[in-house]
Amino acid sequence: MQKALVLGAGGFIGSHLVEHLVSRGFWVCGVDLKHPEFRETTADEFVVGDLRDPIFCRTIFEKNTFQEVYQLAADMGGAGFVFTGDNDASIMSNSASININVLECLKAVCDTKIFYSSSACIYPAHNQQSAANPICTEGSAYPAAPDSEYGWEKLFSERLFLSYARNYGLQVRIARYHNIFGPKGTWTGGREKAPAALCRKVAAASEGSSIELWGSGQQTRSFLFVDECIEGTFKLMHSDFEGPVNIGSEEMITISDLADRIIRISGKHLTKSFIDGPVGVTGRNSDNRLIQDKLGWAPSQSLHEGLVKTYSWVSQQVLESTELI
Repeated sequence: MQKALVLGAGGFIGSHLVEHLVSRGFWVCGVDLKHPEFRETTADEFVVGDLRDPIFCRTIFEKNTFQEVYQLAADMGGAGFVFTGDNDASIMSNSASININVLECLKAVCDTKIFYSSSACIYPAHNQQSAANPICTEGSAYPAAPDSEYGWEKLFSERLFLSYARNYGLQVRIARYHNIFGPKGTWTGGREKAPAALCRKVAAASEGSSIELWGSGQQTRSFLFVDECIEGTFKLMHSDFEGPVNIGSEEMITISDLADRIIRISGKHLTKSFIDGPVGVTGRNSDNRLIQDKLGWAPSQSLHEGLVKTYSWVSQQVLESTELI
């Protein structure tokens, strides 16, 4: 039986990835600071610990030999966490420390495939000033000018993984995730992303009331349902293509229209108000030409389908949390 290691297995994408790998017949070890918050882990073994600690990190790799390693562990969150500037030092130092520790443990293990989850936040801010026509082709990453320290750290770590691949013969795969969403992820507390935050606001709103959106609401994004993300990730890992490559949806939408869709799904009659808040770049959309060319992959599920599933789950969390008060 092949063994896989998922670092960041207590997080949203990581916990879904563990489930997928187990379903594929892998023996899976998950590692994180905490267990998944909204589900029981399906990992065969789950180790709680801090990957910023090089000694702890070494114990994970000394214990087992893994055919596949998925490095998703990072200090991250939505716009309210990433774009305020208040968390820049911890975002950069925590994530960089994890990646350095992991690569140091792996540099002598050339027969292990290693996946690194980068982000669309690496793309230059000046290429994303148009809401209608953002430029997010993989080759547009340089000259580098991300709009956040989170993006800078992700770009640095891409280069870190590729450097170890060149110097030590590691088998590295890199994907740039574009706004992954779905059930069983953070939906409150400040680190949640736009779909979960809007689902929460709509679910908690009383009939005829208003929900608040940050900025003008005209900033654009694309959102990829988590199951599609896992499928694309697995396909990349089992290909001969190193990347970096976008894994996202090309179904771009304004944040205001995203809120309208969620309101319609809820069946409520609500209005929107727009307030100051961190919004990031004006426009961002996944460009999937490279992944279609190299892997023959494209998302098969519409944004609406994913929002229906996500709203159903988030609204249940809101209901349960209200009942506890």
